[in-house]
Amino acid sequence: MSDPVKPDLRAARVAETEEKILGAAVELFVRHGYAGTTLAAVADRARVGARTVYVRFGTKAALLKRAVDVAFAGDTAPVDVRHRDWFTRAETAPSAAERLAALATGSSRMLARAGDVLAVALEAAATEPELAAAAQAGREATRANIAAFWAKMADDGLLPGGRDLDLDWLTDTAALLVHAETYLLARSMMGWTPAAHERWLTASLHALISADPASPPPPTRPAEAP
Repeated sequence: MSDPVKPDLRAARVAETEEKILGAAVELFVRHGYAGTTLAAVADRARVGARTVYVRFGTKAALLKRAVDVAFAGDTAPVDVRHRDWFTRAETAPSAAERLAALATGSSRMLARAGDVLAVALEAAATEPELAAAAQAGREATRANIAAFWAKMADDGLLPGGRDLDLDWLTDTAALLVHAETYLLARSMMGWTPAAHERWLTASLHALISADPASPPPPTRPAEAP
């Protein structure tokens, strides 16, 4: 009979090896950039065989994509952002203020954790279709998560004053506020710390449901060329 413990031990070793590789990859990508990092260098830094990295990830783009995904999630567990504990709190806290605070805090901490390696991936996306596709998928996932957040707020009667707020407007605006690329812009343009970003995001989300978007101005579109 096979030993039932052995598969668990093997799985634990695989997970441990992946964490070592990803830790080394993030360190090297952030320090040397995408072009300056090789799979061989990652293997050396992680103290694993080069073949282990190639077999597990295949390409440098796939390794960076996985590193970004894990940085956003916080660990290697197969649980997406929408089903992480902090997002669940944001959808289920008893008051609107608590939900907005949970969303702002969770989002800001996630972005602080992932910001450096994401910046590398966004730069590399210019030449790596896999990373470009992943970046676009991330943008779409952010909007979908924020749409679900506001829909739950509306269903639970937590939008203020019982007003018929425009959920599409709330979703579009909040998705821009919480998005990772907005965080990176604020960090580089204003020099914000994660704490400053969290304060701004909390205040901005509160301001959204205090605003009156009943007739928001239409977006300005460039004139078509004759």
